[in-house]
Parts: sequence; C-alpha cells; structure tokens
Amino acid sequence: MAELPHSALAAAGGLEAGSGDAQGTTVLAAARLVLQRDLTLAFRRRGQLIQPLAFFAIVTMLFPLAISPELARLREVAAGVLWVAALLASLLALEFLFRDDAYDGTLEQYALSGQPLTGLMFAKTAAHWLLTGLPLALIAPLAALSLGAPPAAIPGILASLAVGTVALSLIGSIGAALTLGIRRSGVLLALLTLPLSLPVLIFGARASELAIRGESIVAPLELLGALAVLGVTLAPLASAAAVRISLE
Repeated sequence: MAELPHSALAAAGGLEAGSGDAQGTTVLAAARLVLQRDLTLAFRRRGQLIQPLAFFAIVTMLFPLAISPELARLREVAAGVLWVAALLASLLALEFLFRDDAYDGTLEQYALSGQPLTGLMFAKTAAHWLLTGLPLALIAPLAALSLGAPPAAIPGILASLAVGTVALSLIGSIGAALTLGIRRSGVLLALLTLPLSLPVLIFGARASELAIRGESIVAPLELLGALAVLGVTLAPLASAAAVRISLE
C-alpha cells in the first residue's frame, strides 16, 4: 500500500523546480496524486466509507421515535438534530484520516518526498470531505424532510451543511494529527475536536433553522464561510506540524 504514494510522489517530484511556476506545478501535482490515492483506497474499504453515512441516517430516523411523530414538533428540533448527527458522523471517520498512513510508513514518505507537507495534508483533508462531508450534505435534505422540514428549505440546508462540513473536516484534521501517535485515540480525538467544532455547530444549526422557517440564511452562512476560510488557512499548517512532531 505504501508503494503507491511513493511512486506517485516520485513522479510528481520529477518535475524541475528551477522556477517558481515549475515548483507550483510540482506541489499541485503531488497534492492531486495524494487526493487520487486516498479516494481510490477509500472505495476499496467501503465499510469505512458507508459507516458515517449509515450513522447519520440511523440517528435522524430514530430521533422521531424518542420525541414525537408530530411533524410540527419535529420541525422545531430538526436543525439541531441534523447538525449534531452530522458532527458525530464526521467525527467517526476522522480516526482513519492519518492512522493507516502512519502505520504503513506513507506519512514518512510524504515528509521525505521534498514536497511541502502542508499541501499534502490539505489534499488528505480534502479527500476526507469528499468522502464524508459532501455525502452528508447531500443526504441531509432527505433527513430534513423526514423531520418535517418544508421542501423550500432544502437549498439552505444543503448550502449550510456543504460549507459547514468543510470547516468540520479541517478542524478534525488538526485533532487527528495531534493524536496520531496515541493508541486508541478515539476518545482523546473527540475531546480535542468537539470544543473547536462548537462555533460551526452553532452557526450551522442557526442557518438550517432559518432555512426551515423560510427566512434569510445569509448571515450565519457567511460566518460558516469565514470559519471554513480560516480553517483552510491554518488547519493544514497545524496538521503538518503535528504530523512532523509525531514522526520524530
């Protein structure tokens, strides 16, 4: 399994880096190959791929049994249910973000490849979002309809989940990198990630609630976008630094 990233990065690293343009092409090519590798391996382990989605679906389907089947009452708590379930489902997949690559030596090859580790960590986080965050955002409207949300709220719910899960993946990558060298790190990963994810949960739930009410979601959606941009700026740097420390 470790031979694939090594050969991929070697091919990407074969480009001459004499000029700034060539160096940029090399970084982008390496990140693209890492992304392609992670997506390929994920579809070979379909159990890990389906687990977060199944968890999200089960929670949202069982929640009405715990409260009431009345749509009017379910509609009042639909936004909170969707976002809590999405947050926990995203957390399930974080433990595998760097763990397998650390066990088989792939992360060491990334660190020694000559490519910026920050870009490679961003590519791995992007793969996590494509495999977990984006599917959660796509199935969330169906869960919202089952909780009494009107069809007119679907675009707002989809937009808030799509932007919010980007921030959740970036925040989670920091926690996954910090707990990389710890065995059975699931509990510690949750303790590190959940407090940092609370702003995303609050603004995301507010945006979904406004969408269900038929009101404008611009303000909370902009705040979610700001958190996502901040995560894109800082999270790859923090996760790359944590990975280097764990490899030393």
